[in-house]
Amino acid sequence: MNTYLPCKKEFVYGFKKGFPIALGYVPVSFTFGLMAVNGGISPLMAVFISLTNLTSAGQFAGTNLIINNAGLFEITMTTFVINIRYILMSLSLSQKIKPDTSLTQRLIFGFGITDETFSIASMEEGKLSYSYMIGLILGPIIGWSLGTALGAFTCSALPDSISRAMGIALYAMFIAIIVPPAKKSRPILMIIVISIAINILLKYIPLFSFISSGFRTIISTIIAAGIGAFLWPLEENKEE
Repeated sequence: MNTYLPCKKEFVYGFKKGFPIALGYVPVSFTFGLMAVNGGISPLMAVFISLTNLTSAGQFAGTNLIINNAGLFEITMTTFVINIRYILMSLSLSQKIKPDTSLTQRLIFGFGITDETFSIASMEEGKLSYSYMIGLILGPIIGWSLGTALGAFTCSALPDSISRAMGIALYAMFIAIIVPPAKKSRPILMIIVISIAINILLKYIPLFSFISSGFRTIISTIIAAGIGAFLWPLEENKEE
């Protein structure tokens, strides 16, 4: 029996858990498809990017830098900084994976670790199997790629004036991402404000005019996160 074929029962259970995530990914990736094609990337290439990436904000940022002809080092560093949280998620989740799961199996389903799939998997009781994880990530991968295809081919069929106007959806998506957590947490709100302020300073102060948009994102993200960690550290729950 092929050890990389998932067990049907656990796979179906994982797929049901990931299906709502897949539905939520469609409108976001639809926006990515619009942005990519509007920036000059072909519809098929936009779909290929989504098939090989599942990083939401990192994918948006990296593709936007590609559209603006940024250098490879800038693109690499920007996406690394934005996606570094996945390293921490994977390390945390590895403690819940069944010990008999092989390294190859871990690498296979590690591709589908996102904020949402990590949250769902973390809340499961007991150890997680390879079959469950494959089922959990499959829906989001399909939803993300399908949404991209819909957005990309829709944009390519629209008149240029309309497709350019729909680029505003990208900004609406980022606002939708940051507003809910900022409303719930004052530290998050302050970190966002600090990051924006640093980015503005780097952009408009002549001394820093040589810094590109990608490196402005890297610098403002690292500094704001560092200030946030220093001023508002997370306190561990203490058991009596």
